[in-house]
Amino acid sequence: MTDDAPAPDLRASDADRERVAEVLRDALAEGRLDMEEFQERLDATYQARTYGELAPITRDLPAPGATVAPAVSMTKDPAAGGGWADRIVGGDDSGTSTWAVAVMSGFQRKGRWTAPRRFNCLAFWGGGEIDLREANFADREIVVNAVAIMGGIDVIVPPGVEVVVRGVGIMGGFDHREEGVPAEPGAPRVIVTGLAFWGGVGVQRKLPRAERERLREERRREKQALKEERRREHLELKEEQRREHLDSAERHRREHLDSAERHRRELEESRRLHDPLNLHGPRRQHERRPEDG
Repeated sequence: MTDDAPAPDLRASDADRERVAEVLRDALAEGRLDMEEFQERLDATYQARTYGELAPITRDLPAPGATVAPAVSMTKDPAAGGGWADRIVGGDDSGTSTWAVAVMSGFQRKGRWTAPRRFNCLAFWGGGEIDLREANFADREIVVNAVAIMGGIDVIVPPGVEVVVRGVGIMGGFDHREEGVPAEPGAPRVIVTGLAFWGGVGVQRKLPRAERERLREERRREKQALKEERRREHLELKEEQRREHLDSAERHRREHLDSAERHRRELEESRRLHDPLNLHGPRRQHERRPEDG
């Protein structure tokens, strides 16, 4: 520890915790932390009381503005730019997973995975979730063939993706609410088809977790800034009221002194007018003579 470093047992301030949180947000945006790690470290940051508790949270992260040698990616993850062209991998990529089955159980496909051109899934007395918010796409158009028998399957797509629903429901149904939403330029199309028998296939449009967390952090910052602004306005109002009170008290004191001075002068003037010889003024002290009885 250098001489400039604070003592580990020294109490940390809100500003110190906020600086650590900003490093974590940058690390999340750069892909150094996943959402779970980010949330765990963020919770630990706001619970930290001393510098010793804050220091380990960012020990393995670069300082803001530091230059880090680029690492070679060994996985086919979406590019940092997040454009649709980078997420449609094409070629011979058949996808990370092409099918899923849940019989009296459940399945999930979520996170960074490659959705194939056709994904087949079955839920029998069970449930499944196909989350495409952070996924790559094997082609510009993919098909999710969902069969739900006395069960349910949810398909989650990010904003900007076109959704087409062609499934058949028998004493069950497919969710058509996300159909007709215009697609962003270059965005893929997701076709949801299959069968729902005494079950249902739902389609939801949600923001990616990182984007949702970023918006949550922005709202928190806006609320904090608004709270700070209101606190400043309150303090300024109290200071203005205090000054007005002091000014009013000083004004009343001066008015009282002026009134007293005017009253004294009026008395003196009245006395001079009614007693020009000053007969009723203060009597001088004389030495007593013997003949004074």
